[in-house]
Order: sequence, then structure tokens, then C-alpha cells
Amino acid sequence: MTDSMFREERLLFSPAIPDSDAIGLVYAFPNEYSVGITSLGYQIVWATLASRGDLQVSRLFTDVQEPLPIDLELWGFSISWELDYVNILGLLESMDIPVRSQNRRAGHPLIFGGGPVLTANPEPFADFFDIILLGDGENLLDEFIEAYKQVRHATRTEKLRHLAQVPGVYVPSLYHVSYQSADGEIQSIEPIDAEIPATVAKQTYRGNTLSASPVVTENAAWPNIFMVEVVRSCPEMCRFCLASYLTLPFRTASMEASLIPAIAKGLTVTNRIGLLGASVTQHPEFSELLDYLTQSKFDDLRLSIASVRTNTVTEQLARTLANRGTKSLTIAVESGSEKVRQIVNKKLATDDIMQAAVNAKAGGLSGLKLYGMAGVPGETADDLQATVEMMRSLKKAAPGLRLTLGCSTFVPKAHTPFQWFGVNPQADKRLKKLKKELGKSGIDFRPESYNWSVIQALISRGDRRLSHLLELVRHYGETLGSYRRAFKQLRGQLPDLDFYVYNNWSPEQILPWQHIQGPLPVSTLKKHLAEATSYFNSAEKIS
Repeated sequence: MTDSMFREERLLFSPAIPDSDAIGLVYAFPNEYSVGITSLGYQIVWATLASRGDLQVSRLFTDVQEPLPIDLELWGFSISWELDYVNILGLLESMDIPVRSQNRRAGHPLIFGGGPVLTANPEPFADFFDIILLGDGENLLDEFIEAYKQVRHATRTEKLRHLAQVPGVYVPSLYHVSYQSADGEIQSIEPIDAEIPATVAKQTYRGNTLSASPVVTENAAWPNIFMVEVVRSCPEMCRFCLASYLTLPFRTASMEASLIPAIAKGLTVTNRIGLLGASVTQHPEFSELLDYLTQSKFDDLRLSIASVRTNTVTEQLARTLANRGTKSLTIAVESGSEKVRQIVNKKLATDDIMQAAVNAKAGGLSGLKLYGMAGVPGETADDLQATVEMMRSLKKAAPGLRLTLGCSTFVPKAHTPFQWFGVNPQADKRLKKLKKELGKSGIDFRPESYNWSVIQALISRGDRRLSHLLELVRHYGETLGSYRRAFKQLRGQLPDLDFYVYNNWSPEQILPWQHIQGPLPVSTLKKHLAEATSYFNSAEKIS
């Protein structure tokens, strides 16, 4: 099974033949092969590493693996989903490697990790990693490997201290966190000595040639799809949105130098193309790209597209997608309430949403999926009702168009203006109310699990003390009840669940990720927070 899975891959790059003294490296995705190989980020990092002759790279998933290097020096993980940490610990134990970095010795490989989860807030997982790579990998990966080669034969401590000097390379063990009390707020986060940088900056790639799949396989979760990154980040800057704030600035792929060559390359191995990005249709040449893809030579092309900005859904876009095998489109509206959209900085009018539905139907699409949120800071019962009315109006405006509302609970994310807000404990009731009201109108409502949102908030706002809790939960089972049980067992050793999940935090308190430098300074995030709360009732504002 292992051999056949990898044999069925169609590679669009040439892996290097490892040198005789190549560094043994495992690059793992802590989930099944079909999930990991569908991650463009994982694909790109693997291809970058495998293209180097000074590395002997093996891939590892939870269900399949390539033959591992005999002399393993580096072991990397790509993390896209918080709860995959369970599989990381299991994989380490399967190789007899201590799960905590402090227990590893000279014969153990250095364990490094990267990906959006770790870049946003690495602290709940910091004790499990020797090294965390923060930000875009285009330049960071090569700089990390080159720095490692300089100290390849040094002691473990010397390696870590040397690597900590590389911009974007975070070595958690070289930073000391102190607390006001065992179960209190953070008091300080300091490097252990003056030679270690006080802060670590997320690295940002600023080129205009963005990513495209180096591998296509029918065994991916999206079978045989060739993914092309059209844009990176999002210019809208919704106040809650990690995908925008953490990845700024907004960058677009060059049409001539990046997009057209990438699509042509992908079409040599598949007819399924996926256009990726948080705001694909805001590429300045997107209409030209659509014109290019409507040529008759692409008649057998099957095109899929990531979420698009609502006011860019034209009849032409809908028709092009319908003619290329797409049946529905996804737009993020957040709320039917104008006030809530102002709070989150969603620059979108209700008329735009209505027109998107009309255009989607007129262009031949059969469905429109909208994404919204419940429990947004400042949201009231009237705002919730506005969402119900919006969906009912959409049904009337575009009769016959299959409407779906996917709805999540607001979860605070690091490096965004809403990082100081807690989860609204009323969100669960609000999701149930939406389900009841929309069900009366025959509208398909798909809420995300409220309990999962609570766990996600815990991890997204967590500090290092959570590592002990995460180890306990792993053995109890991944339910909210298991987390509550673990908190009870660790009472007095860390704050309670409410502190991490539900409490609003003071903008003046030290955050767990205070030493991680994101794209925008905290002063700017506070300014954006103030702009958002200007739409609140006075009783709702953060103090």
C-alpha cells in the first residue's frame, strides 16, 4: 500500500539525488496521506527540501511513509489543524523520541515545525518542538538548512543557539516565561540571555511568483487536482481574520510569469485546476485570467475556485465556472446585519449579497454557499434576526438557487484586533436559533461544532502551561468534556478554561505570543480594535 500510494503520484519537479553525506530529514504531515498531500503548503515545502542534494528527505503520514533515513538528523512537521498535535506526539513516541524537547539528548533528531497553526501562536505546542519556523517558507527554509549545515557536528545546545539567530527561527527553550502566579497571567517573556533575540519576526515572501502544485495524485482528498496560488493574504482585513492579518501584505501572482505557465504545466498531467487564495477574484487581472480560461482549447478543463469576494461575483464569473464543471460558489458574508459587518470591517452591502445570488443563478450555477458567524463581538439578537431575513430575501431574489449557510462561532485569533475578545458563551444558543428559524424557510443551515470552537479558542489563545493539559487530553479523548476533566486535574497549575476561552483580555496584559512579531505592530491592532468597538453599545466595550 505504501509503495503504490507514492508510485501513483505525478511529479512536476525533479527530486535531487542525495549526496553521499546528505542530511537525513523526515518531513511529516500528522494526518493521513490523502489529507496531507492535499495541502499546497506541505507539497511546496516537501518539493523545496527534496530538490536539495544535501538532504535525504522522506515523507511520513499517519497511514503511509517512505523509507526513513538511517541517520535521522532533522524531523519536520507541517501543522494545519490544531488537534493534529495528538498525532505528532504519537509519531514521536513510535520512533522512541521523547515528546518534550527538554528530554531529548544528543542522539535524537532536532524536531521542527511550521504552518499556520504554529506561526499564529506556537506557545501551547512550544514544549514539544526544538525549533519552530515562523512564516513563509520560500526564503526561510533554505536559510534554516544552510544555518544547520554550519553547526551540523556541534552539540545540541550549540545547534539551537546558532539556529536562533536566523530570522524567523524560533527556539522556545531559549525563552523563559514567568507568571504572576501558577494560575495567573503572564508576567514576562524573556530570552535566557543577551545573545538570543528578544523577539522573533514572522518571515514574509514578497515575490510575485506564487505557489503551484509540484505533485498531482488521484489519492488526494481532492483527486487529481493541480492547485495554483493566485493571491496570498487578503486586502479586506476583517478584524477577526487570521488569514488576512497574519499573512499581510496582500500579494498577487504575475499573470504572465506565474499563473499562465503554472496552469499550462498542470494541464500536462490533469484537467482539474484549483485556483487558491483568500480573495482570488481580487487579483487585478482576474477578468483577464477568466478570459484566458474560456478559450476553446480549455473546453475539457474542470475549474474550482476558493472563496470569492461577494461583490466580484459577476454573471461572467458564474458562467465561466459553470461551463468548467463548477456547480456552486462560496462567499463569506459573516452576517446579515450591516452593523456587524461594520464591526468586523466587512466592506459589503446587503445589495451586493443579493446581486451575487442573482448573478450566480443567471450564470448557470446551481448553488451558493454563504459563510457567517455567530457570537461576533457586539452582536445582538436583532443582528441575528437580520441574518435570517437576509437568507429569506436571497431565496426570493434567486428562486431555484440552492442556498446553504455555513456558520461558525467567533474564535479569537492571535495577531488580529479581536485577539483580546473571548468567545461569546451565548453563541451555542444563537446557532440553534438560526437553525430553527432557517429550517422554517427550508434553507440548508450547516453550523460548525460549538464545542470544537471552544477547544479551538483554548488553543489559539493558550500559553505554554497548556502543554501538560494537551498531554492529558490525548489520553482522555478529544471531547470538550475531556478538556474540562484535564483542567480539573491540573487545578492550581494553570488558569481555568474561562480565562483562556471566554474572558475578554485587557489590551495592556502580556499575551502568550508577545515575543512573536507579526506583520502589524500591536499599536495598529489596538487602533483597529477601537474602530470596531466604536459601533458597539457602551456596555459591550473592552475595558
